[in-house]
Parts: sequence; C-alpha cells; structure tokens
Amino acid sequence: MVVAVIDLGTNTFNLLIAELLLSKKFKVLHNNKFPVKLGKGGITNNVLLPDAMQRGVVALEYCLETIQQYKAEKTVAFATSAIREAVNAGEFLQMTHKLGLNVTVVSGDEEAELIFKGVRLALEIGNVPALIMDIGGGSTEFIIADSTKIYWKQSFLLGVTRLLEKFGPSDPMTDTDLEKLNACLRVELKPLFDAVRLFPVAELIGSSGSFDSFADILMQRFHHPEESKTGTEYLFNLKETELVFRDLLQSDRAQRLHIRGLIEMRVDLIVMAVVLTRFVINELGLSKMRLSTYALKEGVLSQLVKEN
Repeated sequence: MVVAVIDLGTNTFNLLIAELLLSKKFKVLHNNKFPVKLGKGGITNNVLLPDAMQRGVVALEYCLETIQQYKAEKTVAFATSAIREAVNAGEFLQMTHKLGLNVTVVSGDEEAELIFKGVRLALEIGNVPALIMDIGGGSTEFIIADSTKIYWKQSFLLGVTRLLEKFGPSDPMTDTDLEKLNACLRVELKPLFDAVRLFPVAELIGSSGSFDSFADILMQRFHHPEESKTGTEYLFNLKETELVFRDLLQSDRAQRLHIRGLIEMRVDLIVMAVVLTRFVINELGLSKMRLSTYALKEGVLSQLVKEN
C-alpha cells in the first residue's frame, strides 16, 4: 500500500510518499520540501497573508500531482503552528478543501507526540531520558522521553519565524540582540527548566530541519567534502558545533549564502535556530547532541504502518 503524508509547516511544506510493507516497516518512495513561508509577514499578528496562502496552494497542487503519479491509496495532511494559531486559518483550510485535501490541524501536544514517534523510528533513544527538540517556524517542541515513553512534553510559541519577526535583529546579530533573545528564552522556557529538574537529561536530540543543516555544514567543514550523513541519525561533535554556531552568529545573509552545506531555504532562519539550540545546550549543561533525520511526518507514517 502506498501512502502520502503532507506536513504543512510554518516555513516548509513537506511531502513524504512511502510504501507500507508487510513487515510493519516502510520504504520511502519520495521525499520533498517546499519553502512556502506560510507564516511570513503575518505570524506576529497570527494572520496568514494572501500571498503566503497562495504560495501554500501552489505547493499543495504540486504535492497532489506527485501523489497521483505515485498512485498513493491514502493521503493524510497535518497542519502545525502557523495554521493552528492563525485567526483566518479557516480561509486557507477552505482553499485546501477545494483542492480535495482534508487537512487536520494538530495541537501542540499532538505535534510533540508525533515528533517523538518519528524520532523513535530514526534512532535508539535509550533507557535514560533525553531531551528531544524540534525547531519549527511558528513553534518549537520539547519532549523528555526514553525509548519507551514520554515523561513530559510542551510546545512553545518560539519558532524561528515568529522570533525573527518579533525581535527583528540586525544582520549580523549584535550582542544586544543576542542578550534580548536569551532573556526572552530564559523566561519563556521556564516550564522546560522545571521539567528537567524532575527528569534530568544529558543529551539533546534535534529532529530534522535546522539540525539537518547543522550536520550538513559540519560534514562539509570538518570532514571529507564527499562525505554526507548516512542512515537516520548523526552524532554531533559539540566543539566543532560551537565553532559553526559562532560563525553563523557573526555572519550576514550574503556570507551565509556561500556556506557549504547550508541550503538557501534555511539561510534567513538558521541564525535564530542557532540561538535557540545554543541557549538550550548551555543553560542545561548538555554534553551530547544527536540528529534524528525523522520528525513529524515520519511519526504520522509510523501510525499508518500500525493501522495497516
């Protein structure tokens, strides 16, 4: 059975098409990302702007054409923070309905649960709780979990697009910009700090997105250029990672466009992702970081596998 999963994110729409196998596993047939920037310009006011909605429709039309080419028997579509928070979300959902697509708007808790399921497919978390972090455009999800269960989870309105439009930092970011952002994170992430006191963690697992880019840059800078990530996880060298973080924080957009391993669709938002990730590592004193190349859409796929 061939199935398709569409993840309607704040920055990126993701399309995953896979064949469900009898062994309760799946084979990926197609995996693509579309830089829709659905939250651009309106996310601070929780509004989807007309041009952003039109970009979304165009991307979804392409997704549906691709799904038809693969003859998928089932399609599921999930929307996250930008649509979840938008006061005019109904207008965009009507547009998707006219395309023949029924979109489920997931809550922050549901999103975190699905991310956990995706990460658990990608790697062995282990029997000691780890902190899973998924950086989105509108929200960032944190989950404390081991291989078998979730101890705590929460979605925060601290996505990179939301933060960028709220704070409007200089490019490159100044020390004052960084101090303001860190002060905000220190207040907003208090529930995370409280949770970590109850469930101590030493490892950060970053799910896909910005963490993919961090890994790609590291591979290009510190390893053989022809090498790339293999499998569904990657172990970060934190000393190398900090060097990359410092360079990104000191860069402007023109410089970032020439960074090997950094794709253009992440050039504008990667610095904010650095601020978030670096803050969490330093504040919690984490000693290990891994990448899970699986996230929300693979979590949805894992549910479809179980249902099949």
